[in-house]
Amino acid sequence: MPRINRVAVTGVTGLIGTALVAQLKSDGYQVQKLVRRPVRTADEVFWDPIKGEIDTNSIEGVDAVFHLAGASVGGKRWSAAYRSEILNSRLLGTTTIATACEQLKPSVFISASAIGHYGETGNRAVTEADGGGGDFLSIVCREWEAAASLAPSVRTIKLRTGIVLDPTGGALGQMLPIFKFGVGGKLGSGKQWWSWITLHDQIRAMIFLLNSKIDGPVNLTAPNPVTNQEFTAALAHAMKRPAFFPAPAFALRAVLGGFSSELLGSKRVIPKVLTDAKFEFDYPFVASALTALVV
Repeated sequence: MPRINRVAVTGVTGLIGTALVAQLKSDGYQVQKLVRRPVRTADEVFWDPIKGEIDTNSIEGVDAVFHLAGASVGGKRWSAAYRSEILNSRLLGTTTIATACEQLKPSVFISASAIGHYGETGNRAVTEADGGGGDFLSIVCREWEAAASLAPSVRTIKLRTGIVLDPTGGALGQMLPIFKFGVGGKLGSGKQWWSWITLHDQIRAMIFLLNSKIDGPVNLTAPNPVTNQEFTAALAHAMKRPAFFPAPAFALRAVLGGFSSELLGSKRVIPKVLTDAKFEFDYPFVASALTALVV
C-alpha cells in the first residue's frame, strides 16, 4: 500500500474539518484545504462545488481526499428551499469532487455521509450491511453516497457519521448551556436511541481508515449507543446538574420543524466495520466520554 503524504480536504471550516486538518498537520501530513472563496495562503485551493469547478492542477498528485463539505442539517427550519439546499450541496459538491478524484487517481477518497441513511430503526440495531430508510435524510444520504461512487477506480470510503460530541459545537455544544443552568432533560419520550461518537474518536477513526485497506460504507459511531434518556442522565451526572425538564416532542417539532425528527427519531447503529478491523475507541462508553468532555 503506497504511503500517504499529501491530503486534500473540503469542508475545512466545519467542526470535523477543522479538527481533522489540525490533526493531519500534527501527524506530519501535507494538507491542502479546498475553499470556496479566493485563496489566501499557499495551502489553499479554490473550488466551487455548486458550479462544478475545481482547480485540479493545484491538487495534481494528491494521495488522498477527504470530502466533508455540505449544508448543515441543524440550525435552520427545513423549508422546501432549505431541503433543496441540503440535498444539492451534497449531491453537486460530491459529484464535483468525485469526478476530480476519478481524474486524479488518489489512493483513497473518503466522503462524508451520515447515519441518517438508515432512517428510523427503533430498537433494532443496524450495521453497514443494512439497507436505508425512506425519509428525507435517508434519501439525501443515498444520493450523497451514489455521487461518491463516481470515482470507481479509486478506493472510496463513505463515512456514516453519528452524533459527534464535542463541547465546542454540534449537539453537545448546544446542550451544555441548557444543562449548566439546570434546565436540561430528555427530549420527547427519551426512549429513542442516539448513536454517538466523540470528535476525538471521529478523527482517530478517519485517519485509521485513511491508512487501511477498507472501502465502502463505514459507521462512525461508538460501539455502545444509548437512549436519549440515558444520554441526558449521563450528561447531567457529568455536569453535576439535575435533568428534570424534558422537552416535549410537540415543542421540538414546533421550534425545529423537520430537524426535530433527528432528535426524536431512533437510530441504533453499530460500527461493525471498525470493530472488525480492530479499531479501538478511546471513548466507547457515553458516561466516561461526557465526563472527559465537560471537565
